[in-house]
Amino acid sequence: MPAFAEVPAQELLVLDRQICFSLNAASRAFGSVYRHVLKDLDLTYPQYLVMLVLWENGPLPVKELGTLLRLDSGTLSPLIKRLETAGYVRRERGTRDERSVTVHPTETGAALRDKALSVPHRILAATGLTSSEIVELQNLLDRATANLDGFNPLDDGAGE
Repeated sequence: MPAFAEVPAQELLVLDRQICFSLNAASRAFGSVYRHVLKDLDLTYPQYLVMLVLWENGPLPVKELGTLLRLDSGTLSPLIKRLETAGYVRRERGTRDERSVTVHPTETGAALRDKALSVPHRILAATGLTSSEIVELQNLLDRATANLDGFNPLDDGAGE
C-alpha cells in the first residue's frame, strides 16, 4: 500500500482506506469472539473488563473504575449492578462521603479469575497473530489513542 501522503485525495474517500472502519470492524469481530469465549463465565465483554480491573487493582471507587475503563457513570452503573446481582461484586458507600461508592470483588468474583485465565490465550489464538504482533498492534493503538485524546480541533490543519 502506498504511503498515505502519496495517495490521491479521491482515493482517500474509499471505505477500505478508513482506519476508523478497520478499527470498528475489528472491534465487532473481537466482540463476537469474546461473546463466545466469555459464555462459560456468564460475563459480557464490558463486565469482563470491569472484573479485569478489579482483579488487577482490588476494590476501587466507581469514579476511578470509570476512568480506568474510559466509561461514564451512565454506562458503568448498570454493569456494576448486573455484576452485583450475579454475585461477582458488591458496592459499598463511603462512610465519610455517602456519594462515594467503592466496588469490591466478592469471593465468587475473585474465584472467577481462575476460570478466566484461558481467555487471553483463546483470544490471541483467534486473531491468528503472534504474541509480538499483538504487542506491536497494541502499542500502535495506544499511541494513536493518546494522540487522538490530545487532538485539538483548532489545530487540525483542515483549512490549509
